[in-house]
Amino acid sequence: MSNGIPEDSADVVGVLTERIEARFGMGMAQLKAAVAAAPTANPDATDVVKWHGLLVEAQLVLDRAEDNLLAALQSQPSDVDDPTMRLAHRVNAAVTARDGRAMVVRWLLAPDAPGRKDLAAERLARLAPRTGPAVHTSAPNRPAGTTAPPAGWRSARAAR
Repeated sequence: MSNGIPEDSADVVGVLTERIEARFGMGMAQLKAAVAAAPTANPDATDVVKWHGLLVEAQLVLDRAEDNLLAALQSQPSDVDDPTMRLAHRVNAAVTARDGRAMVVRWLLAPDAPGRKDLAAERLARLAPRTGPAVHTSAPNRPAGTTAPPAGWRSARAAR
């Protein structure tokens, strides 16, 4: 991993938790309580709390998978059987899930990360009041005595 987290770091969750606490100026318990009390007050905090929870969950799954694999390996002779290989694949999948969630948390913590500025603009656009429909929605007025062209009719320009 990059961004100051060594690749061999066993405590990815701890490192990212410290960064979250530093960014928001409070402990995780306080931040979770603040987000629970007012989830729309700070969308960035809400997103970070959500993804931090998913990261913690993924780390727990990884820890269990590693424990199960270690127990299976200790009870085996030198050859690894199929059930033990399946446990190894579960560990790999759990590492991938944990690392993916860690990447999302790191991205959420980086205000200048690619796509973050566009995300902020999108959020602002959603909050801006609308004054009316973007496109005129009523049918155009036709002079009396004219009929609308059939549905399958195309003009010569459109056919080209």
